[in-house]
Amino acid sequence: MAEQRDDGKPGNEPGTDIEPKAGGQPAPPLDEEQLRQFQQFQQFQDYLKFTEAQNQGLVPTQSAQPTTQNYGGQPPAPPGPPPGELVHAARPRTPRWLRRLGGKLLAWVIVIVLICIGATIVYRQIFPSDAGQDTATFVQGGGGKHHTNQVLSTNPWEAVRAIYDTIGKPYPPATRVEKVCLSMSEQAQAQFARDLGYPDCATAVPALNAKVTDITPYIYAVRPMSSVVPRQDLTIHSCWYSIRGGPLLGSFTLQEVEMGQWLITGHANSPEPCPAPPTGN
Repeated sequence: MAEQRDDGKPGNEPGTDIEPKAGGQPAPPLDEEQLRQFQQFQQFQDYLKFTEAQNQGLVPTQSAQPTTQNYGGQPPAPPGPPPGELVHAARPRTPRWLRRLGGKLLAWVIVIVLICIGATIVYRQIFPSDAGQDTATFVQGGGGKHHTNQVLSTNPWEAVRAIYDTIGKPYPPATRVEKVCLSMSEQAQAQFARDLGYPDCATAVPALNAKVTDITPYIYAVRPMSSVVPRQDLTIHSCWYSIRGGPLLGSFTLQEVEMGQWLITGHANSPEPCPAPPTGN
């Protein structure tokens, strides 16, 4: 059944709406292949019109192009813009004067380090360290290094006062033990520890320090009993003095050794009653 057109004339079938030929005779209907080619030609014309309008700025540029079928003879869609290249910013170069200054500073630092290392080596060769040696090593032979070095007091009363001073003051524990025990011979060390109730000198010194309650009167209690230093063995008794602020340390027997130094060679508990102090000259 033929369609009725708006003007009342019968219409053609879809796809056959073709103007009639001259003379009033309608064109013969198109077969299927001719119809397909005609539709592709129409789509190609639409694409050309769209492209021309886009080039003239009549159509906004969009990232996506109109969807068209891939029919024969159609030119490929124009390629998109090439991806942007990543441009690395150039690093600023360090000024030449700054590089030279840095090189000179580095050279000076190296020189100073080498000088310090060399000075340390020379110092250790001239003054060997006693670190790492125990008290027994120092005092072997009686008093350690006093045979060749000035390490002891040249006044017997000052030698005993130094014992109270070292035990009373807040020295590092290792230094306190070293100073007290090095001022005695091996025999005196053993007597000192045994008389005061300890197994050895290194144990006695920190234990006696813990008993000090008032440092100032304790470390200044012992003072010279004579202005003349004797030239023979001397025994100094703690009970000659008013010892306050800490424990009594007993009686110390001293002997003069090399270079006028006084070494503690014996120890005993203070006698009761205490003997009278020596008469000063």
